[in-house]
Amino acid sequence: MTTLTNIPLSVEWKDTHIRLLDQQKLPHETVFLELCTLQDVFDAILTLKVRGAPAIGITAAYGLALSAQGYESSSITDFQVRLKRDSDYLASSRPTAVNLFWALERLLSAFATASSVNEAKTILIHEAINIQMEDEATCREIGEHALSLFDKGDKVLTICNAGSIATARYGTALSPFYLAKERNFPLSVYACETRPVLQGARLTAWELQQAGVDVTLITDNMAAHTIQSKGINAIIVGADRITANGDTANKIGTFGLAILANALNIPFYVAAPLSTFDLSKETGREIIIEERGSEEVTYIGGQLVAPKGISVFNPAFDVTPNEYITAIITEKGIIKGDYRSKIKELFI
Repeated sequence: MTTLTNIPLSVEWKDTHIRLLDQQKLPHETVFLELCTLQDVFDAILTLKVRGAPAIGITAAYGLALSAQGYESSSITDFQVRLKRDSDYLASSRPTAVNLFWALERLLSAFATASSVNEAKTILIHEAINIQMEDEATCREIGEHALSLFDKGDKVLTICNAGSIATARYGTALSPFYLAKERNFPLSVYACETRPVLQGARLTAWELQQAGVDVTLITDNMAAHTIQSKGINAIIVGADRITANGDTANKIGTFGLAILANALNIPFYVAAPLSTFDLSKETGREIIIEERGSEEVTYIGGQLVAPKGISVFNPAFDVTPNEYITAIITEKGIIKGDYRSKIKELFI
């Protein structure tokens, strides 16, 4: 088995700034940004320079820790007030991906153990670094479990980008493909382009190609025909939020793929870390679905492709009901069947 060294990384802590891969520039340019302020981090999350639920959480954690380094207060109470204010500000950047809120809350909880301002600053940095290190280990564990569901030569369909650049490393839905490559375990990946922002075409196709994984790009409306004509064996996707009953929010188009998988009798898998579960919400009906600007739909590459003034509906996510999900793959293993009780057991 060989360890892949060409898996792209998206977020790195550099003491005085955050080094961030600008995913808006891919695949034409590989550009790394230096995020030096809280505003830089907020804008990077809002404008999708960083995307993918775990990567957003990691970036937000580093952003909050970075901002705290500049607090000049000597009062731990004043420090706490400023930290909560900055955390709330970052939390307002994206409403759907639960990892963002989870990571910020984790830093606030870690701060509670500090007895001085200097100790608090150190604790926050260490906690953010731990979040990233744990996510890399988690993604590999998810990949190990997911790979056990596939046979050599399988053809697997995915949507959006739940890969290395959406996490600390390896990814969630894409993790088994990297592990398969390391072990000379042949798998073929079919990537939906993921309109309107084209994360599948720009990001998944790019990062898998960088690592030498066998990947074929299709447009979103080719999925049903591709499943039938190419003999797709399974569909695997990531998640931005999973509720207590297993309903799953993921990139728009995921629910349609789940319906296709059900109709064409192939398994539909969701791969996600425990940090993506939101047990405060009973079902997917409680998830806030982010709606983004009309220009994402009416423009492609800066070129207007629709009538001026046309009304646009642009939800960024949809929710797949649990009955369409064959299994949910986590770092703790694979769960099937009664998701409500199985998910509860994951957190015992």
